[in-house]
Amino acid sequence: MKLPRTTLILVLLALGLGGFVYFYEIQGATQRQEAKENKQQIFSFAEDDVQSLSIQTEKLTLNLERNPQSSNPKWLLKSPVSEPAHEPIVAYLTDLLVKGKSDRTLSVPANQAADFGLDQPQATININLKNQKTHQLILGKSDFNNRFVYAQADPNTQPDGNINVLLVSTDFNNAVNRELAEWKQPTNQGEKDSTPTLPTPPTSTPTPTNSP
Repeated sequence: MKLPRTTLILVLLALGLGGFVYFYEIQGATQRQEAKENKQQIFSFAEDDVQSLSIQTEKLTLNLERNPQSSNPKWLLKSPVSEPAHEPIVAYLTDLLVKGKSDRTLSVPANQAADFGLDQPQATININLKNQKTHQLILGKSDFNNRFVYAQADPNTQPDGNINVLLVSTDFNNAVNRELAEWKQPTNQGEKDSTPTLPTPPTSTPTPTNSP
């Protein structure tokens, strides 16, 4: 029996849609899950393991140290000034270092480091742990669509002469490229500064009295 043309078109569309759903929902979901699992943790220490941080950018080099006396403030700026650090700003960085993952890892010849901005990095983060171990994260330039930043974690050259280049979140750029004032604990303004000054009432001039 010959199917009407309209019915045949609908059947073909249904088959095409079914194929799309199969490849996208089933096979695509498997591929997305595999890609998710391939993301690697950058470091394997906990936030409480971090004793001090050294951050070097194009504009600034600063050193942060966990406060040994109390938890308020939790972090101290040691240089270029010595004063309490802004806890949320430091916590943002340490959270990235502890939980951050690499989207993927590229193995490239060491002489190509400049192609990824790693010869003159925009930032270098040195991490000192309480157990005396150290780690380093070097941030290069962004990739072509600005979705990731090229980076090296604990850089070393492999026996084949290659280096591992990670693709990490651009949040790392936001975490380290700050002015010194942002790293300092904010100071509260005094009550006098926050209280508006009321205008001084005008001095009244007596009205002359007319003599009878």
